[in-house]
Amino acid sequence: MLSAIIVTIGISLLILLHELGHFIAAKKAGLRVDEFGFGFPPRMFSWTPKRWVKDGETLRQAQGETTYSFNWLPFGGFVRIYGESKEQINKEKLEGKEVDTSRSFAHQSALRRSVIILAGIVTNFVLGWFILSAVFMIGAAESVVVTQVAPNSPAAVAGFMPGDELVGYVHAEDFTLFTSEHRGQETEFTVLRNGEQLTIAATPRPDPKPGEGALGVGLSQAGFPKLPFFEALGQGFTTSFSVMWEIVKTFGKMFSSLFAHAQLLEGVVGPVGIFSVASDLGSIGFVYILQLIGLISLNLAVLNAMPFPALDGGRFLFILIEKIKGSPISPKKEMVFNLAGFGILLVMMLAITARDIIRLF
Repeated sequence: MLSAIIVTIGISLLILLHELGHFIAAKKAGLRVDEFGFGFPPRMFSWTPKRWVKDGETLRQAQGETTYSFNWLPFGGFVRIYGESKEQINKEKLEGKEVDTSRSFAHQSALRRSVIILAGIVTNFVLGWFILSAVFMIGAAESVVVTQVAPNSPAAVAGFMPGDELVGYVHAEDFTLFTSEHRGQETEFTVLRNGEQLTIAATPRPDPKPGEGALGVGLSQAGFPKLPFFEALGQGFTTSFSVMWEIVKTFGKMFSSLFAHAQLLEGVVGPVGIFSVASDLGSIGFVYILQLIGLISLNLAVLNAMPFPALDGGRFLFILIEKIKGSPISPKKEMVFNLAGFGILLVMMLAITARDIIRLF
């Protein structure tokens, strides 16, 4: 439970910092930011600090322009930049309101808009890089961990569980060799589960099923040595790119499986599945929870970079199309594309979440 809570807070902070990336880029570009929200509405309370403006040779305080809202749904956040569409500006003009197009997002150059849109993606990449670097600085004791238990196998009958750490082993090959040498013999194994050391008696099969092994467990080698600061930063940087490339390939396989075969790709999990993974990792050690949060940040970077409507990558794609054709896509078409993209993503997320819930039972 604690692991799931930590990961929930971590994901919320990653989303909030993603929006902070957009916020800082917009502020640096001199745009007017109307609101930065912590969490999502309904609103709890808000605060609009005064700002300093230059009046001739003197500085004076004026009414603030950015409202910082604190909302009841504490999951992530949002940023509202003035003039995100030209339709909004045109509507204000018709209503007789004072309009400053120089500080409107829609009236900025393609380059400036691109920088603001991509700032959130860059923020998630940097966060993922730094978190993985911190993981390498902390290090973790090398061990062998049970990742899955085959149904009706000797391991299942004896009571092995995913997440069990096999005491006395640092290489999976050594454990596999040991079980092979003791086929047909009742053997005691020591595991570490939720910080408690347990002894489990099991009899490895003389003739195991293909692909299951004598005991019937899936194994993974965990742990890595502690690295010095700069070496950890370098390792974190290269690992981040490797991880992101694997994520890109996974997304490609997922969409291919979905549209070509109408099936969800195995191994892909949603929020519910992530909490289940977090619980398993929490029994191994906090550093793995930290690693999971770093991987989620890199996932968010890749997801938002996808050239898909309703995502940052889709908005960037519209800017590229605008530059190629010499004029922006009509607001109505852009709205239709965004709604369609959002709908597809929502259906996919609901389907993945439903599968994760079913697997819990």
